[in-house]
Amino acid sequence: MNYELRTTNYELKRGKHKIFIGMAPGVGKTYRMLEEAHALKQEGIDVVIGLLETHGRKETADKAEGLEIVPRQQIIRGGLTLTEMDTDAIIKRSPQLVLVDELAHTNVPGSPREKRYEDVEVILAAGIDVYSTMNVQHLESLNDIVARITGVVVRERVADRILDDADEIIVIDVTPETLQERLIEGKIYAQPKIQQALDNFFQRRNLVALRELALREVADNVEEEAIATTPNGQFCNIHERVLVCVSTYPNSVQLLRRGARIANYMNAPLCVLFVANPERFLTKEESLHIDTCEKLCKEFDGTFIRETNNNVAQAIAQVAEKYRITQIVIGESHHSRWQMFLKGSLTQTLVRLLKNIDIHIIASEKVSTSKR
Repeated sequence: MNYELRTTNYELKRGKHKIFIGMAPGVGKTYRMLEEAHALKQEGIDVVIGLLETHGRKETADKAEGLEIVPRQQIIRGGLTLTEMDTDAIIKRSPQLVLVDELAHTNVPGSPREKRYEDVEVILAAGIDVYSTMNVQHLESLNDIVARITGVVVRERVADRILDDADEIIVIDVTPETLQERLIEGKIYAQPKIQQALDNFFQRRNLVALRELALREVADNVEEEAIATTPNGQFCNIHERVLVCVSTYPNSVQLLRRGARIANYMNAPLCVLFVANPERFLTKEESLHIDTCEKLCKEFDGTFIRETNNNVAQAIAQVAEKYRITQIVIGESHHSRWQMFLKGSLTQTLVRLLKNIDIHIIASEKVSTSKR
């Protein structure tokens, strides 16, 4: 984010939002946010802490020293005095940048807004930039997936639109082994909670899955933004996606299995395409063959697509663009050399139409693959 000196006469613009996201508590999101805040302060930027949760971590508390903290507001509830971020005080203070920890936090009943991320939206609307932190398991759309992985239902969640609208997302990534070491050393939770955490949420298999979720979520956001800003006809894909092109020829089943192996190896979604010729009807045997391909596709958790087009290459290119395909699997040509000389081969046409897609040509009786 670039900062400029403010003047008294300016048009109020929405602040910019930078989110530091991680796979679990203890990866270093807050510490990294504080590091960047200190660097900006050294450059003369007006930075304040709106809300900081240290959770008793000395390193985090030490890193916050030297940064101005906006006092929290006090809310009396059931005879108890509780505290929350004072959004109005932050807006009145009007810094260039405010740090807000734990975006998913649910505010105390009686607060002006239910969620902390709603407070952040108010601050952004006031033209103040925000740095915030969250863990991937708090994202609304991932709630069910996280529950299946960890067995824990996350109660505090962040609406997906907050990530979608963010100006920048930074993944704070560490290996599961490093995070477990930090936990054992007492850098995340107090001693009585360590073994319980290791036996439950911080199991290695959970951390591996959560790490992948965090990396994929940010990659999805980057890809969508890149696609939105890329001229039509130019592919801009981060994730691998495999398209297998089947036909009425018997080798289509072999082709589909090979494509499924490629998709599995790449951890990529699988699509299978059949292009029907509008000028001829399929025989009963051919129809059964395509039905078999569709059933096999579903067994591999793939998406089966049927298109009708005189121009097979054009249909493949259109589907590839629609589904953002990165890898295409086709069978070797069954045309004679004379036919290919007159009309050109499907492979040659696809190479001309698809500039940024790898094409795998699978031989009928062998498993070798040639790749453009």
